[in-house]
This record gives sequence, structure tokens and C-alpha cells, in this order.
Amino acid sequence: MTDDTLIDPQDSLERQNQKLLKIVKTLMRRAEASPDTTGVAYAQFERAVKLEEDVQTRTRELEHALDLLNTSNASLAQANAEAEAARANLANAIETVQEGFALFDANEKLVLCNARFGKHMRDIYPLFKPGLPFANYVEIVSRSAYLALPDGMSAAQWAEKRMLRHREQHVVFNARLIGDKWIQVSEHRTRDGGTVVLQTDVTDMMLIERQERERLLDDQARLIKATLEHLDQGVGIFDRDARLVGWNRRMGELLSIPLRRFHLGLPFRTIFDQLSRKLAFLNAEDADTLANWAAHEGRRAPLSFEVDLGADRILAVFAQHMPDGGFVISFSDITTERRALRAISEVNETLERHVQERTLELQDALAEAERANTSKSRFVAAASHDLLQPLSAAKLYMASLETDLEDPDQRERMSKAAAALQSAEHIIGTLLDISRLDSGQAAVHLSPIPLGALLGQLHDEFVPIAKDKNLRFDLRTTDVTVHSDATFLRRILQNLIANALRYTEQGRVLVAARHRAGAIVVEVWDTGLGIPPEQQAKVFDEFHRVNASVSPAEGLGLGLAIVEKACHLLGHPMKMQSEPGRGTRFCITLPVHTETPATTNAPQLAPEPTAPLAHRIVLVVENDTELRDAITLTLENWGADVLACGGDTEALELLREIDIAPDIVLADYQLDGTATGTDLIARLRKIYGPLPACVISANRSNDLKLQCEALNAPLLHKPLDLEQLRSLLTSS
Repeated sequence: MTDDTLIDPQDSLERQNQKLLKIVKTLMRRAEASPDTTGVAYAQFERAVKLEEDVQTRTRELEHALDLLNTSNASLAQANAEAEAARANLANAIETVQEGFALFDANEKLVLCNARFGKHMRDIYPLFKPGLPFANYVEIVSRSAYLALPDGMSAAQWAEKRMLRHREQHVVFNARLIGDKWIQVSEHRTRDGGTVVLQTDVTDMMLIERQERERLLDDQARLIKATLEHLDQGVGIFDRDARLVGWNRRMGELLSIPLRRFHLGLPFRTIFDQLSRKLAFLNAEDADTLANWAAHEGRRAPLSFEVDLGADRILAVFAQHMPDGGFVISFSDITTERRALRAISEVNETLERHVQERTLELQDALAEAERANTSKSRFVAAASHDLLQPLSAAKLYMASLETDLEDPDQRERMSKAAAALQSAEHIIGTLLDISRLDSGQAAVHLSPIPLGALLGQLHDEFVPIAKDKNLRFDLRTTDVTVHSDATFLRRILQNLIANALRYTEQGRVLVAARHRAGAIVVEVWDTGLGIPPEQQAKVFDEFHRVNASVSPAEGLGLGLAIVEKACHLLGHPMKMQSEPGRGTRFCITLPVHTETPATTNAPQLAPEPTAPLAHRIVLVVENDTELRDAITLTLENWGADVLACGGDTEALELLREIDIAPDIVLADYQLDGTATGTDLIARLRKIYGPLPACVISANRSNDLKLQCEALNAPLLHKPLDLEQLRSLLTSS
């Protein structure tokens, strides 16, 4: 309390009011007891009045504060009542939930649970009290006598697995209880990080599901049985212990074993002993292989072989592993196919014998033709040589007479006779060239040739002829060296230019050399008469002339024949384009000369032996039934296992059903509808990886060839070459 006030502000309002009332009474009493002539009493009175006003003000404030306090207490009491009512309503609501309900807070402590939570585990339900940690809850449940633990799992392992599931965001699993009861446990996260655990009794649902599953299994078993009975193959199904669990009637028919001897659980060894007495294995090792294969534990590779049943029946045996550890064995009667294959083999042998005989006859005829051609060539060479000698002498005599004749008419006749002798000499030389080319005895000397110099010489040689006919004769060349025979190349270009000038009456002749794709193309253009389409294939025949009105002195139609034969001999591709009335273009492609050293003739290594076809799985897709059967028989005769299909859909379904990837795919290009073998191969490689494959087709277009090259699938043309097909299969 300070010096200038009588009231301590730290006192309560009641205490301050008591002090003020006491001061007022004291002052009033003193004022009444002693009169104050100086006015002090009045001042004290005013002060008392002021104090009384302060007391009233503080009293009103105190009353207001008390009113507020009472109001707050009333609100708090109402809120507590509402909270208790809400908690009671929540507890009642939780109790009405059909599932077991439990709430754990963010600290993994049990907040509350209803009476159904844990009712299936009566031995531990009393332990579910608020504050129970979640880990303790799991441990308690794992030790409950009502929980049916999975086989081989302890309570501690179950609890550990349950805690791992608890860490997941969404948890739903089924727990089995004793008495063949089931509950579904699910967890849900609250916004504050808590956990709500629900337990739902799903025993009825599990029983219904089990009944439905058993019904489906029964229906499936009946369907499988009906399917097996409609198969043409005999089928036996064995479990992982090699005991018989399924079979069809066809199996007993093919093996000649009464059906009464088959029963569930019959060991494979018993059936194998019966088979060994009836069947004759073509390979003695196949019997031991089959027995060991059936007794093998673990995954087995597919097994196939053939057996003889009696003297007139052949069976194909195929054994396949199943995912559950069991296996399936099928028996197919292939007697008809094998007989047909033997018949085809006999026909092939007969055809091969006829072909061989015919080949020998053709070889004899060819040898006779070659002898005749050689004799003709020798005769032409000898005759040409003998004829050229007197012609040369005649030309000399006529040249000597030409200077002695003064009569112009006689000189003109002498000039015409000399021209005739020159034409005869040219014709005989041309015949000699053709004879040499036909006989194959023409000597070829390949060497680097400066093309520009050669074309320049020919241009200078034919310019006078072009001027005489008033023709424009142009040359466009390039400084390049080609690789060819100088004599034959000169003769080729000389004949092409001479023909162009001979058959062009007006316009132009152009000789041009251009670079094209690493080679040189020499083109000879003219604006002459052109060649009609019906004669374009004949212009390279000997003695054929397009313009029959041309005199023999201007050629007998041997120039283009020499050009074609010489180009073929040198390996220079030649093309011709012509349009009547507009002219003709000849193109000769020449290799560019390079300075790279010649490769040595290194000894070639013998190819490695190809792998056998035995047990290779070949998928054959061919929509022609007869051709498909013939290919199948041929491949099976080579030892391959064939999956024959008539289309792409059948092939995909078959591979999906047997779950086996083929070793190689042999697909016809044009299948039914718009389906193609190339599309099927692409789809199979997406499913099974980079399968070896080839396409068969009668289509010889370049587009199909490019498709197969892009697909990395060889193309075999129909009719199939068996040696080529076998080589392809063994090397794939």
C-alpha cells in the first residue's frame, strides 16, 4: 500500500469494500462528535461521500464479475453434461455395430471397444481394457486358444506377421478360428493418427464360397472328363507322386488295355510294365528315358518318341510336365501318316531316279550341243580367217586400180565395190566376235581404263558421220577410271553409238557418263525412230533389224547382239528404254577402279555340322490343308515335333493352351482373310522372344522380300526346295 491511499489494490473487492465502509463510519462519527469551525469536517465529509461512491462502483463491478462467473459455471456444467451424453451415445452406437469395433489413439493405446470385439475369443476378451498397447493386443490374440494358426506357424511368428501388416496403410485379412469359423479383420486410419480395428464374422460367406468352389471343381472335372473322351488321342494324367488321376477311353483302345485295369491311384510303374510287354520301342533307350523321366522329381523337359504296337500300328508318345508337379502322357495313332510318308518317300525316290535319268540325258544333250557349238565356232573362226585373207588381197588390188582409173564413172563403181568389200570384212569380223563370245573362249583382260579419254576418241571418230547426217552429236563425260576390258568396252560403246547415229534421221545423239551409287553409268541417247514394244525383246537377237529397209551395207543386226553378250561376259548391267517416235536410251553400268589390294585366297573353313532336327518343335501355319499335311509329314520324317495349324488364331490359341514356345516357326505369307505370316511372326516374338522363323510363299515380289529382311525371317519360294528347307531348319 502506498502513502497517498488508504486502500491496497492487491486486496480483493470484498476486503476493499470493508475498509471503505469502516473509514466512512469513522469519519462520520468524528464529524458528528466535534464541530469543525475551520471547514475540515466538511472536507472530511466530502471525502467520505467520495469514498462511498467508490464503494458502490466497486460493489457493482464485483456483482458483475460474480454474474459472469456464474454464467461460465453454468455453461461448463452444460458442456460437461453434453459431453457425457455424447460419450454415452457413442458407446451406445458402437454397441449397436454388428462388427467388433476397437479404437486406438495416436499413441497405439486402446481407447474403447464394444462387446463384440473379441467375442470369438472369450479367453482373452476380459483383457481388452482402455490403455492396452496395440502390440500387447496382438500378442494376446496370438496366444488365444480360439485362434487356428496356419500349419507350421508359431504364435510368435503370427504376431510378427500381424505387426508387419499393421504398418501398412490399408489392412484387410481373414483369420481362421477353431470350429471352422472365420473373421475378417480390417484396419482404418483416423485423421489424428489413430487406428480403428473392425472384426466381421465371414463364416457363412466362406462356407458358401467353399461350396461354390467345390461345385465349380466338380463341373470342371466333368467338363475335363467329357473333353478327354472326345479326344482322338489317348491321355493319361498323373499327379506329383506318379499316380493315375485321370484318363480317357481312347487310351485303353490305343494300348489294348481293358479299362477295368485303370483306377485312381494306379502307379505309373504298373502301367509302364504293361506297356513294355505290348509296345516295341523304336529306340531301346526311349524305354529307360521314359521311366526315369516319370520318376524324376522337379521340372521335366517335354519328351516325345514313337513306338510300334504290333505289326501294323505306330503310336506317337508325348509326355509333358504340369505346374503342380504331375505330368500328362498322350498316345496318338500315326500309322496312316507314317504309311503316307513312306509312300511319299517312295514316290520321291522314283521321281529322283527319273530326274537323275533325265538329268543325265540333258547332260548328254548339252555336251552334244556344246560340241556342236564348238565345232561351229571353230568353223566360223576358220572360215572367217580364210575369207579375210582373199578380201584383204582384193582390197589391195582395187586400191591399186583406183589410181589408174581416170573415168569418173569407173572410179565411182570402183569406190562402191571397195565399200562393199569393207562391209563384208566388217560382217565377217562381227561374226567372229559373236562366235568367240558364244563359245566362252573370249579372252578378257580387266584393267583400269580412263573413261573420259575413251569416250573422247569415240566422239572424234563419229563426228564426221554425224555431220554428214546433219545431226547434233554431244558428249558429257567425267574424269574417272573404270575397271573393264578395254577392247570389249570400246566395241560395246562403238556399236551403241553407231546404232544411234544409224537410226536417227534428225535431232540429236547424246553420250553421257554419270556417277550413280558408287558406279559409273554410261548413257547413249538418240532422237531416232525408237523401238516398238513388241520388238524390244528381239533387238538383241542376231540378224534382227528394227528397220527392214536399211541396206545390208549399213549392218545386219549384229551390233546389239555383241553388246549384250559382251556386257554379260564382263558383268556390266545393261538397260534399254525406248518409245516409238521419240528415241531410245541405252545404259551401261561400269565399276569404278579402286586401288585396294586383291584379297588372298585364304582356305575356307568347313562349316560346322548342323544340329539334328530330333525333338525340335516346329510350328507350321499353312491354310492349305494338303500342303500343310505334306509339310508336317516331311518334318516329322526328319525327326521334328510339328504343331500344325491352319491360321494365326489357331496357332496362338494352341501355344497358349500347351504353354510351350516352338523352336522355329514356318508360316505361309498369305493366310485366310487379311492375316499374314509376317504379322503372326511379329506377334509370336512379342510373346515368346526372338523366335527363329521363316516365311514360305509363291509371291516373288520385291516388297515381300524387303518385309522378310526387315523381320529377319528367310523367305522360301513355293514349290519348296526340300534341301533348302532342311538346311534352314538345322541351322536356325
